[in-house]
Amino acid sequence: MGGTAFSYGVIYTGLTTSWYTGERTSLHWFNDLPEWQQLDKYGHFWGSFQESRGAVDMLRWAGLSEKKAIWYGAFVGFVVQSPIEILDGFDPAYGASATDLAANFLGSAGLLAQQLAWHDVRIMPKWSFHLTSYAKQRPNVLGRTVPERWLKDYNGQTYWLCTDVGAFLKPGNRWPRWLQPAIGYGGHDMVYNDDGTNAAAGLRPYRQFYLSVDVDLRRIPTRSVLLKRVFYTLSIFHLPAPALEYNPRNGFGFHGLYY
Repeated sequence: MGGTAFSYGVIYTGLTTSWYTGERTSLHWFNDLPEWQQLDKYGHFWGSFQESRGAVDMLRWAGLSEKKAIWYGAFVGFVVQSPIEILDGFDPAYGASATDLAANFLGSAGLLAQQLAWHDVRIMPKWSFHLTSYAKQRPNVLGRTVPERWLKDYNGQTYWLCTDVGAFLKPGNRWPRWLQPAIGYGGHDMVYNDDGTNAAAGLRPYRQFYLSVDVDLRRIPTRSVLLKRVFYTLSIFHLPAPALEYNPRNGFGFHGLYY
């Protein structure tokens, strides 16, 4: 934990000295809730949840009691992500976002609620991404390189909730724990952050809703410690699978393999 805190301090210091190098202003707030079809909020929720999940499991591994591991680790995601909002709040080009803070809190709280109820994660938020052509229209905002586009191009991001059905059934049921239904949310036709600017450019942003399945790699039996760690890490991602899509522009559609 000491090494983790040191690493976070290095990253935080690096942000203050490299990313936020321009003019500073007094702390101010900005309402960005109407932007990007709220996909950035789902990203904050997902990130905070997964950081808190990792912290709880790390504290368990370190030997803390179950109660302490849950309560000490559950809000690590909120603590890790929220200082970025303070940095934004002092930048004249941005501004602190109360809704980002709320999404950070809800991500950590969602992890806490499941750990208190089941001492496990039965409803897992996951993320998937595919490259889109929108980034080329505004690469300074949506990303130039593939890693930048993963982070910045909301058109290619989909956020999922995957449910461990077997955990809710009676012991001895035959439902394979690795197979989970998944609902997803995404957005499309977004080059600018707000609908008005997109409309002026001839774009009409819309929401996308998905019904799919997912493979929970954590539930695949293996004796390999390395594979267990790899599966644990990859469990934050929704794997490619068939998906039914609905969106208000085109209605229903089917993807044989959705990324």
